[in-house]
Amino acid sequence: MTITELMKMYDMSGRSFVITGGTGILCSAMAKALMGCGANVAILARNVEKGEALLAELSGAGRAIIVPGDVLKQDTLKQAARMVIDEFGRIDGLINGAGGNDPGATTRPDLTFFNLPEEALRYVFDLNLLGTMLPCQIFGRQMAEQGDGVILNVSSMSARRPLTRVVGYSAAKAGIDNFTQWLAVHLAQNYSPRIRVNAIAPGFFVTEQNRALLVDETNSGLTARGNSIIAHTPMGRFGDPQDLIGAVLWLLSPASSFVTGIVVPVDGGFSAFGGV
Repeated sequence: MTITELMKMYDMSGRSFVITGGTGILCSAMAKALMGCGANVAILARNVEKGEALLAELSGAGRAIIVPGDVLKQDTLKQAARMVIDEFGRIDGLINGAGGNDPGATTRPDLTFFNLPEEALRYVFDLNLLGTMLPCQIFGRQMAEQGDGVILNVSSMSARRPLTRVVGYSAAKAGIDNFTQWLAVHLAQNYSPRIRVNAIAPGFFVTEQNRALLVDETNSGLTARGNSIIAHTPMGRFGDPQDLIGAVLWLLSPASSFVTGIVVPVDGGFSAFGGV
């Protein structure tokens, strides 16, 4: 294989991707990378104004649009799919990046497991698991009709090794791992072997949601939890959003055409470290 042939695998020109959670730190980096490779990108956003602000940061040979939608409301997803088809003609890929935690689904000294509120647990389960399944239904249907496409789910280190306290989030992300494998088999066997489904499992990245848990802003250092994470990460640092790009582009590109149903850790060695 020549360098030209290799580079062509990562040329996304003419391909169109939908990204949920695209205004967040990690998925916005993915959107920028895809645009840089020539792809068209549709950012699904509940907050359209926040999405519009992201558009100013996107550049590349492809086009980018903001599509209103909520990953927990099928009617908005169906409308979003029609908008993407009208704009780009097809949907080649989907990144399910929407997700998050809720303090009410996390144990702490004043909130035991036995007292976790049902509504908080339901919110976390719905946002992460159902918020991945519903977009796969709506946008995946288009791929089934086309006979090809690629879906990339976003799991977490907490799916493989449940983190203390974050019981709801860990359980929901473990469900995404299982669903990724199930959907990969289902789509390949029932619709087309050219439809692939994989996931990445990021390690610890400082985002808007977890900054207060990991970084001690007052002392310009890390919290006790942040220090514990670094101590269990062989590479000795938090991830940078750019650290995800290689795995993301590989899984979305023809370079991984015989890869489906896997979850790729991008974690600085966290999942390999036994603690001693």
